[in-house]
Amino acid sequence: MADIETPIETPRLPATGDSELALQDFRGQPLVVYFYPRDNTPGCTRESEAFRDLNDQFEKLGARIVGVSRDSVKSHENFRGNYDLPFPLIADTDEQLCRQFDVIKEKNMYGKKVMGIERSTFLIGADGDIVREWRKVKVPGHAEEVLDAVREL
Repeated sequence: MADIETPIETPRLPATGDSELALQDFRGQPLVVYFYPRDNTPGCTRESEAFRDLNDQFEKLGARIVGVSRDSVKSHENFRGNYDLPFPLIADTDEQLCRQFDVIKEKNMYGKKVMGIERSTFLIGADGDIVREWRKVKVPGHAEEVLDAVREL
């Protein structure tokens, strides 16, 4: 893992709902932060829908969910509306948060090397410390695994 200072302190970034968010805004409750490559792509849509479908169970455990990608707030608002996502999406267009969590990696896209977000999820405890992380996430069953980790807190 990259040297991420804990408790987590992050910059305030634009988010859906005409807001700006920093991860420390959620201190006092568990927080699931999932980084995904791009709005409205098949894998990212399935991942977001899986978190959406389990959102009530996360909330019953006192946990919140936040999605992060490099897409704009406008793109996020469209994505959130299309799939009824009940949690905020942060627009990290200049990769501040992505770099803080070390999720920008070299990827192979159609035979071409590009820098992009490696699908990753972090569970941050109520105290602001990272409790668990998942990198190189495979979407099937992932949201359920994160929910199980929240139950163990």
